Amino acid sequence: METHNHLYERICAFDNLLAAARLASRGKRFADVVGRFNTNLESELMALRRELSERTYRPGGYSVRTITRPKTRMISAAPFRDRVVHHALCRVIMPLFEQKMIFDLYSNREGKGTHAAIRRCQHYARRFPYALKCDIRKYFPSMDHGILKTTLRRTIGCRETLWLLDTIVDASNPQESVCTVFPGDDLAVAGAVRVGLPIGNLTSQWFGCVYLSDFDHWVKETLRCPGYLRYVDDFVLFGEERRQLTEWRAAIQGELAEMRLRLNERKSRTYQTRDGLTFLGQRVWPNRRRLVAPNVRAARRRLVWCARECARGALSPRSLSQRWYSWRGHAMEADSGTAVERIRGQIDGILGSAGIADASCGAARGTTTRTTCGAPTGTTTGRGTRTTTMASVV
Repeated sequence: METHNHLYERICAFDNLLAAARLASRGKRFADVVGRFNTNLESELMALRRELSERTYRPGGYSVRTITRPKTRMISAAPFRDRVVHHALCRVIMPLFEQKMIFDLYSNREGKGTHAAIRRCQHYARRFPYALKCDIRKYFPSMDHGILKTTLRRTIGCRETLWLLDTIVDASNPQESVCTVFPGDDLAVAGAVRVGLPIGNLTSQWFGCVYLSDFDHWVKETLRCPGYLRYVDDFVLFGEERRQLTEWRAAIQGELAEMRLRLNERKSRTYQTRDGLTFLGQRVWPNRRRLVAPNVRAARRRLVWCARECARGALSPRSLSQRWYSWRGHAMEADSGTAVERIRGQIDGILGSAGIADASCGAARGTTTRTTCGAPTGTTTGRGTRTTTMASVV
């Protein structure tokens, strides 16, 4: 088993920390905590480098909030300086883990993502008549710290890097309670097992990929599943016979129990691919796809809220355009043009009542928009009214 050493100096290098700070700042440059850190960037990075080099670094406390859509989750945000450390660590070690990951793992990887995962799912749906779609129950709150550390040590041999990894894992804040007792456990020992990683950390996202990496290889090499893909804790197995998928499901439950995980029984079932299966917010058939209704409703709520904020001047048309085109591309790829037109009409109605013409959707038609929201580009007329071409800002 090959392990990698002499990584810590690269993690602590000033150039790596500077690149990590820029990555952590992306999309958040105007947040107060990010602005304060970047105002004294050099001194902050030098202090962080000193703490890491001397191994006196200690993660700060998390700020916690709860979201209820699409389901109830506890989101934990680390202090910004800790996020810089997470990026610095992941920039060095994650390429080493990627070398051992299967091709069809689509979460948190360059050139992958949800769109690629759904396209791959449809590719397999054309080839196989049956699919077993599985979901792990409370994946991040259930991840066992001891198993995770053992998995990390199969790839990382550098003691200082392992110290930093252990420090980040051990600093995880308490997550929602889950059952940690499995068949054959000693109850006293099982109660002392530390589980749970904070949803919101870059490291947690990567640990979610790494934790099930051996399971991925088990599915491909032991079960010899001809069609398999995974996105975080959602995975799909494709096969020729329903009976074979039923047998695989029983084997999967046993394998996951070894990793102290459980299937979500309600969301884990076998489908005929010709009837479609729901995966990553889309209903997927061999020859077509559709966004599921709850996702369309959630997108409408977000975009209508953004349109109202734009109408009252609290959000720039460029921000609204970026959100609109990001979702529109996702929807159009899923053949959900009817939903696009319906939401487009609702947004145009809100903006039109505020005297803003097509600020969200005008870029598609190359229109020129008159707005009072202070778009970031455009020209000023003689009376001081800003006229913006939305095609130039998206």
